[in-house]
Amino acid sequence: MSDDSQRPIVVKKIKKGGHGHHGGAWKIAYADFVTAMMAFFLLMWLLGSVSKGNLKGVSDYFSNPVKIANAGGSGAGESDTVIQGGGNDLTKQAGQVKKGETPTQTEAAKDKRRLSELKQKVEALMDNKIKEDSTLAKYRNQLKLDMVAEGLRIQIVDEQNRPMFKSGSSELETFAHGVLQEIAQLLNEVPNAISLSGHTDSSKFAGGAAGFTNWELSSERANASRRELILGGLDPSKILRVNGFGDVIPLDPNNIYNPINRRISIVVLNKEAESDIRAQAGQQPEETSSDVPSASQ
Repeated sequence: MSDDSQRPIVVKKIKKGGHGHHGGAWKIAYADFVTAMMAFFLLMWLLGSVSKGNLKGVSDYFSNPVKIANAGGSGAGESDTVIQGGGNDLTKQAGQVKKGETPTQTEAAKDKRRLSELKQKVEALMDNKIKEDSTLAKYRNQLKLDMVAEGLRIQIVDEQNRPMFKSGSSELETFAHGVLQEIAQLLNEVPNAISLSGHTDSSKFAGGAAGFTNWELSSERANASRRELILGGLDPSKILRVNGFGDVIPLDPNNIYNPINRRISIVVLNKEAESDIRAQAGQQPEETSSDVPSASQ
């Protein structure tokens, strides 16, 4: 029988595990993660707030920053881009012009749009007047509007048995009074200057003072139209030129005796045409005001 007292005594020590102190390293890692996420979402917001053209500019900038910086243009100097040069506000555009687009070209585009809107208003005016008074419908074809190099041209032409002026005179017929006075109100809505010209057909002027020709008649009719426009409320300072062309610029060159050659032409001048007229008259460019005063802008 074995002696229990001789058995070896084995003592098992269980080492309890525990979470040791790791310091604050995890906080730094977490802060880096949060910062990276903020930067990511900020980038997404910036990319979503710009146009496709500017996105291409950003892409080009990172592909070849030296080339873009030297060339300028989209992505390099516009106010609505994320590249430097955009100013404090990403949407701010004041004082910034796209590459290849000068301030003069920008103003010319605004001028063209303004005159196009005026053309639509004059057409709408005549349509409304015809609805109110059906007797005016017969005069609708005597009002012709088109865009020319100098701006918006509004022509009031004669038709057989429906002249704008009394024969051989600068006295306006009744319907012409109303048309000119209505147009005068619309001309005040734009800051552009006005040019007036009178035209006759090639019929020889008979009677009257010696030496009185179609030249004098066309000039007097243009001036009579000027007075009627002012009577209708047109700001007198908007009128830049009044002249008569006699019969040298017929509307129908194939028939110089056609009644439509007798007409009054009102041109709402664009800025370029206005500057040319002032220059031809001897006014220096620096003396030209940016806008002709008008009753309303």
